Amino acid sequence: MSDSEIMTILIYFHFSSFRNFKHYYLHYVGEHLKGEFPEQLSYNRFIQIEHKVIVSFMLFLQLVCLGECTGITFVDSTKIAVCHNKRISRNKVFRDFAEIGKSSMGWFYGFKLHLVCNDKGELLNFCLTRANVDDRNPDVFKVLSKNLSGKLYGDKGYISSTLSESLFNDRIHLVTGIKSNMKNRLMSFRDRILLRKRSVIETINDELKNICQIEHSRRRGTANFLMNLLAALTAYCFFDKKPSIKFERQLSDGQLSLFY
Repeated sequence: MSDSEIMTILIYFHFSSFRNFKHYYLHYVGEHLKGEFPEQLSYNRFIQIEHKVIVSFMLFLQLVCLGECTGITFVDSTKIAVCHNKRISRNKVFRDFAEIGKSSMGWFYGFKLHLVCNDKGELLNFCLTRANVDDRNPDVFKVLSKNLSGKLYGDKGYISSTLSESLFNDRIHLVTGIKSNMKNRLMSFRDRILLRKRSVIETINDELKNICQIEHSRRRGTANFLMNLLAALTAYCFFDKKPSIKFERQLSDGQLSLFY
């Protein structure tokens, strides 16, 4: 099978109603898509060679699928647990890769997926780290902030004067809320409204988990885990409907104002 055929099968899985890739490959691709993929491999052979297209997948995702910065960007991270907490000591697949971390939902064992998106719901950049990596890690933001400009909206977990200064030097204004023990600070009405619209990226995380299945406990290899994640991100980029913010632009008194 060609690289493009392998990539197509992996991506299309996330548009199907199947929850198990083996059943999808054997009972749907193998029975109903023989004409489209005449040189189909056995399931075991397909699983063995699918990681060979990881470089092609990365290039396709970076160069074709990701959106463009509009000046309004949202950032967030989501946990990817690879097993139940009771089975951490018995997990062998990710023993040398995953770590124990804590999210707003509690402790977990696995990884973090860091995402940035624009107001149209298009993914701009992503970064996968171990679970114990801080959201404000400068190495993470070197990846996430590439080709970004304008304002970046995040939750209170991104409050950091060092991070704000570093992003400001790169022409990015980080906008976050304030904690209860912090002094009030001035914020424009527009920023207050857009800060409340962070549900855009939170909805993206929800779709990646519940529709694209980036988080489950049936992992059998690290390479296949990465391939499933790349296929899920690529599939999301082709979704017809994405969570977005609708703006009405009005010119009043020589100034451009935005209303939700």
